[in-house]
Amino acid sequence: MAVVIESSVWEPNPGVYIFIFLVSLFSIIVFPYASSSGSSSSSGKAPSLFDHGISPTASSLRFQRNFLLIYSLASVMEGVWSVFGEFELAYHGLSKEQMMFSLCVGFAASLIVGSFLGVLSDLIGPKKVCILFCILHLFLGLWKRITDHPSILVARICLSLTASIFSISFETWMVVQHEEQAHRQDMLSETFWLMSFFDAASLIGSQVLSNWLIGDNLEKNMASHSTTAVFLAILGLVCLLRGWTQTPQKVALKEYRASFSAYIFGDKRIWLLAWAQACLHFSTAVFWILWAPTIVADGREVHLGLIYPCFLGSRMLGSTVFPWLNSGLSSLRTEDCLEYAFIMLGLVLFITAYDYQEIGVLVTLFCIFHAGLGVVLPSLARLRTMYVPNALRGGMISLSQAPANAAILLFLVQGKYYHNIGNSTIIAFAALGLFTAAGCMHVLKRWGKQPYHNWHKL
Repeated sequence: MAVVIESSVWEPNPGVYIFIFLVSLFSIIVFPYASSSGSSSSSGKAPSLFDHGISPTASSLRFQRNFLLIYSLASVMEGVWSVFGEFELAYHGLSKEQMMFSLCVGFAASLIVGSFLGVLSDLIGPKKVCILFCILHLFLGLWKRITDHPSILVARICLSLTASIFSISFETWMVVQHEEQAHRQDMLSETFWLMSFFDAASLIGSQVLSNWLIGDNLEKNMASHSTTAVFLAILGLVCLLRGWTQTPQKVALKEYRASFSAYIFGDKRIWLLAWAQACLHFSTAVFWILWAPTIVADGREVHLGLIYPCFLGSRMLGSTVFPWLNSGLSSLRTEDCLEYAFIMLGLVLFITAYDYQEIGVLVTLFCIFHAGLGVVLPSLARLRTMYVPNALRGGMISLSQAPANAAILLFLVQGKYYHNIGNSTIIAFAALGLFTAAGCMHVLKRWGKQPYHNWHKL
């Protein structure tokens, strides 16, 4: 009698999605009542969503909503190519070595060109660089729509540059516009966590959109993806061009270099902040490269497409925790929150690197990692506002990413291309970097400004 071996595909429990959604919704709805209980009772006014006890003006709310709309649209553009790009490489029959080579080319572009995009943003204005973001997406979509076999390397370079712009120029543009329009400062911190929240939500939406576009007929629907990318890029350009007018940038390169040397290179606290940013950038990139190979390392069959939303949902949940920690309800300083969060992220990667775990445990650890990211990302943005002049913000962010991109490129070449370094070693280095970032936050708290001081003008 033959023995039938049933193979099962591991999938997360559907209740996980409901749990993450309900907890995030609860955190968002309850927070205004908790934070404004005192002021609301004295004024007799019921708190509203995203209200920290001070009623926002109509212009500030309009500014915030318009920016989040543009930012979410840009995130969808990034997410659509991220989801579809991996599928496209496999569809065209590229080998693992070819895929890894294209990834190395992308990080090389981020290192060589992306490291100076922030400086360019400071010199000519972040809005113009955001427009370049949409132009690159438009070019890539049109090229793939017209050409049957576009160059994978050119596409990877374009997407690496857009990823650098997305992480630098949109935040810089928002902060500069926030200052020019003289909106209240607590709304800036609110926008930071909403950026992280809507970015994760938009990435989930981009996955749904990509799956819907592909459908069941691959041959017929491959071109529809490029058409959608073109439409999104044009829509983004229209929103940017019809948005806020930007004050003309008239900064000479010589003056910029002198200011950068004095305020960035000459301040040890910004060096600590930059190192923490570099470690986070490196560990996040390592995670996205190795999370799938780690889960299926022993040949287990897993539905990865259903796990991906769990990570992003956890980041949304973590983002809703940020206002609870930075609104006066907690006595912790921003540096304290970051110190504990970096230690938690480092422990997650350390356990992943040196201890075999079941799929369910790994997914839980990775969800904790992304929940921590939801707290860390807006917290670092808040510290940048405290320590970095707005006129130098883009350059500081891009140059802090340079050592991380160099390390990623080194580990990719030695580990994934030449197979000289194992995945566990790469993850362990990422964990070590996060522990050093926690140390930087501890030192920064001791060296920090007392009381906090925000840069408004250089």
